[in-house]
Amino acid sequence: MNATDSPRIRFLGATGTVTGSRHLVEYAGRRVLVDCGMFQGLKQLRLRNWAPFPVPASSIDAVVLTHAHIDHSGFLPRLVQQGFRGTIHATPGTADLIAILLPDSGRLQEEDARYANRHGFSKHSPALPLYTEAQALHCLKQVRRHAFGQGFEPIPGLKAAFSHAGHIIGAASVHLDSPEGSITFSGDLGRDDDPVMQPPAAAAGADIVVVESTYGDRRHSEAPSADALCDVIARTAARGGTTLIPAFAVGRAQAILHAILSLKAAGRIPDLPIYLNSPMATQVTRLVHSHADEHRLTEPERRDLVEKVRYVRTEDESRALNHPSYPSVIVAASGMATGGRVLHHLEALAPDPRNTIAFAGFQAAGTRGATLLAGADSIRLHGQWVPVRAEVAAIEGMSSHADQAQLLAWLGTLPRPPRHVYVTHGEPQAADALRQAIEERLGWPASVPEYLDTTPELPCP
Repeated sequence: MNATDSPRIRFLGATGTVTGSRHLVEYAGRRVLVDCGMFQGLKQLRLRNWAPFPVPASSIDAVVLTHAHIDHSGFLPRLVQQGFRGTIHATPGTADLIAILLPDSGRLQEEDARYANRHGFSKHSPALPLYTEAQALHCLKQVRRHAFGQGFEPIPGLKAAFSHAGHIIGAASVHLDSPEGSITFSGDLGRDDDPVMQPPAAAAGADIVVVESTYGDRRHSEAPSADALCDVIARTAARGGTTLIPAFAVGRAQAILHAILSLKAAGRIPDLPIYLNSPMATQVTRLVHSHADEHRLTEPERRDLVEKVRYVRTEDESRALNHPSYPSVIVAASGMATGGRVLHHLEALAPDPRNTIAFAGFQAAGTRGATLLAGADSIRLHGQWVPVRAEVAAIEGMSSHADQAQLLAWLGTLPRPPRHVYVTHGEPQAADALRQAIEERLGWPASVPEYLDTTPELPCP
């Protein structure tokens, strides 16, 4: 192996944070970007979305997506706007999902900008969207689909293949192989015991492994998550309140709805109405039928998701939910309360002590979700401070991310020890805890890269 020609990685995101996944692979004078995510959470991270991209967008030859979540795909329209003209490679499920998520993201940004300008609470005059719905639709023309296990070449001489990662529909680990060295990116790994998604496939052997660490410092609760969800909904209904569940439109919304429907069918919670207030999540739920091989839901369970949930489609219907006349459950995007219709529900429901705001997934630092779980007595929404008198609860065990034990188990499926493991996509404590566990339990060299770090050339064997 010629070390001077081996693939190198520049970490342009997902370092010190779970958002902004962007890994630039440079090989033989070409560039491949693995994931093209949007930064979320702390302001200093969000500002990176507006900063010049670390390399000229026109110099990137291809993008390879691990999955469709906005922190992995949400910057694509902006990258194309800045000059990227290459191919966007994705699994069929990811291609189907970004066709929903990216235009929705652009549309929400336009709506938020109009709302900010109308009410004058933005520091910018005028407030502008990062990209528009039209720009998001335009970038989809560059997408090319590849089945799991089907080889392709994003650039000459560099072979690529997707393998199942669980997590959400279409989610993949990515294996890149060249004569001079190989790299496996875990993507976001799902759980072996996920009630909805199939488990991840075994890891492909590689010289370098890049692994996520969202839950790298903890184990998921062994107590059934359905019990915690049942308790929250039941006690909230008993005091005449509404349970508001912020949820990611892709993956968690469907899992949460399935869990609530199961509780209702078993008579464990009252027969109250269940609302899904996310046009995007409504479209995503329909995709569950066309990708049945990737999840565990039976045909009757898929049918129940469509027939036994009340889908909120119009803004008038959404506003009506802010003044419920009887106990109910509202599932609304986004999962970390960073945008979307859930913000209007928070504004209306958070001041009422009868209600509950229940979070069922990871909350990144700097998000409203993290602020609420930390016990804040008020949150800033649409330019004003809103008191929080509602109960705030965390539903443990409903995350779609592998925990530390499951991440180590996935790494343990590698057919041979890698030369190095890079731990990304985690808060600093979580990433370093996983690094330490890899070194101590697997005996492999591991490190946590900093923003804009570049890997050294692969050493010759």
